[in-house]
Amino acid sequence: MCSPITATTLLPFSNSWFVTLMIERLISFSLRNRFLVLLVAGGLFAAGLYSVTQSKVDAIPDLSENQVIVFTEWMGRSPNIIEDQVTYPLVTNLQGLPEVKYVRGASMFGMSFVYVIFEDDTDIYWARERVLERLNYASRLLPDGVTPTLGPDGTGVGHILWYTLNAPGMDLGEQRALQDWYIKFALQNTRGVSEVASFGGFQKQYQVTLNPNKLAYYGLSVPEVIRAIRSNNNETGGRKFEMSGIGYIVKTTGYLQSIEEIEKLPLKTVNSVPVTVRDVGTVQMTGESRLGIFDLDGEGEVVGGIVVMRYGENANEVIEAVKRKMEDVAKGLPEGVTFNIVYDRSELIQESISSVKTTLIEEMIVVSAIVILFLFHWRSAVSIIIQIPITIATSFILLNAFGITSNIMSLTGIALAIGVIVDNGIIMAENAYKHLSTRFSELNEKNE
Repeated sequence: MCSPITATTLLPFSNSWFVTLMIERLISFSLRNRFLVLLVAGGLFAAGLYSVTQSKVDAIPDLSENQVIVFTEWMGRSPNIIEDQVTYPLVTNLQGLPEVKYVRGASMFGMSFVYVIFEDDTDIYWARERVLERLNYASRLLPDGVTPTLGPDGTGVGHILWYTLNAPGMDLGEQRALQDWYIKFALQNTRGVSEVASFGGFQKQYQVTLNPNKLAYYGLSVPEVIRAIRSNNNETGGRKFEMSGIGYIVKTTGYLQSIEEIEKLPLKTVNSVPVTVRDVGTVQMTGESRLGIFDLDGEGEVVGGIVVMRYGENANEVIEAVKRKMEDVAKGLPEGVTFNIVYDRSELIQESISSVKTTLIEEMIVVSAIVILFLFHWRSAVSIIIQIPITIATSFILLNAFGITSNIMSLTGIALAIGVIVDNGIIMAENAYKHLSTRFSELNEKNE
């Protein structure tokens, strides 16, 4: 006994029939309007070529989360104190922002990091504005003197260039000063650069080492010494007055500029004799405490910087712009000081693109040979081969539309898809060739 045919049973057949009908009509329309089809194909190819020139090129895809980093420094405090008084207030107040997925916090000695993770389609600069608005309130909950700051608007793969300084005869402190006060500011002005992070060397500072026995003898405390040094390291402006037709500006210059000036600062007076910093301790020029060193090839410490690319920029263009800027900066460096690039992502980018280009050319040659070998018809082979550059160029339109960079992953995907592109052309050409041969055979039989 046969089961009744229902509408649900016929639905797959009706869909298949509809798709077949649409394909037949599309083929018929294309055959009747060849010029229009060629015009559309030419337009897509031209637009694709333009998209290729505008596509952002990088070596690796950026799979990092859409995040804003809040960094807070409170030196000398343990991780437990940082967690309770800095990280916890920030995390609890940054929760609830629009488009936020979750908030992470990390506490370590003297530093706090809070990672605010937004939805993938959220504009990064809109997200940074929302975080800044909330920080205006959250900052009031932190200890005095603690100020949270936003991290650079870069990503986890934003380190595009590392360089060191070749400076024979110059100590590490002088190299670090050159990096921090000249090179860093010049390179940060390059378009597409978010930050230039310095590493290595010593950051110079005046260090006052107090003798507790002498402090007790003179009846002084450490906060009193700190307050005296701060109050004497200041500059105050006065006013302008005119005398005899000449304008004079009155001001006081009080910034400390040498070890001797710090040693002579008065702290208090005992029996009409001033007690100075020299009487209770020693002053020396030294480097800030470090948690590590940067060694290059086992040959000793070096000083340099890391160039961080801004979110959404073209890595290849930014690297070229930084290199041109480095040539200008090198003109102002002391004699004998040069740049040494230790990591350059543009080399990996060029090698990746070159490898994919070679693969594409080889695949086009192999496909052409196979098509001609099996069809023995050069016009059919040409019609199939033409599809490859048109399809590849058109794919870059979609890459730019969805904000996908031309990296080793996306370009390799295009190369792997060539087989699918060619398969369709071969099947259609072989099918048409077969039907035409059958039709001609039937006409010849009728004529005979």
